[in-house]
Amino acid sequence: MSTVRIDERIATHRGALSPQERRAADTLLEHLDDLATYRAAELADLAGVSKATMSRLFRSLGYSDFDEVREHLRAIRSIGEPRATDGPASLPVHARAEAAAIAAALSRPAIADAVAALADAAHVHVVGWRNSHVVALHLRQQLVQARPHVRLAPAPGQVVGEELADIEPGDVVVVVGFRRRPAGFGAFLAEVARTGARVVLVGDPSAAEHLGRIGAAGIWVECPVGTDLAFDSYAAAMSLVAVLADGVLARRGAAGRERVTSISATYQRLAEVE
Repeated sequence: MSTVRIDERIATHRGALSPQERRAADTLLEHLDDLATYRAAELADLAGVSKATMSRLFRSLGYSDFDEVREHLRAIRSIGEPRATDGPASLPVHARAEAAAIAAALSRPAIADAVAALADAAHVHVVGWRNSHVVALHLRQQLVQARPHVRLAPAPGQVVGEELADIEPGDVVVVVGFRRRPAGFGAFLAEVARTGARVVLVGDPSAAEHLGRIGAAGIWVECPVGTDLAFDSYAAAMSLVAVLADGVLARRGAAGRERVTSISATYQRLAEVE
């Protein structure tokens, strides 16, 4: 299916549309954010045109029928594109959805494997871009309190070539890859796997397409971010970070507790935190 959005198609073909088709197209644009909830006949009624006119419009835009339009719209949302909603969200409904997402993320059996890998690795490298960078940054900040040699990559303004030079067998690379990942994400995963380090891939279900690139020794931790709101939610991802860090601290035992105490003492001497 073409990746050209329906609103872009309407803009491209508008001059060739009949007056009735233009009226139908305007109705599609007015209801773009909830278009998938309608039937074709309902859209025709809203536009004040016949069902035949609506069908002709879909074909003029390059769709076989309205089912293909729906599939196109779902595909746009599945990559994480924000969409407008009809009004304020129901907070109780949203809270229940968030709780379900957290429960799903924390039920993954791979979490135990990830904890062991993170606690026992010689060095830990945490990588994430765009929204994933925030999760990666938080994970690094939590892990560094429980164990030494935890690094966030790449450095601001830098590319990844230099970072890969320092990764060795015995290290663990946590790659946070939630949807709307940057181009080249898959190539980066493959390059990390070539270093011999173990790869922990954390992401929403769409990241599963990259599993083949992390190798058989890789660890896949799936974490949902989709919501009924305009934007994705990272509540489950942040909860997962807390669980991973807690597990690493527990596995490190006395060494982990001593590190926490030492860092807290340094905070106090420098008066860095209240």
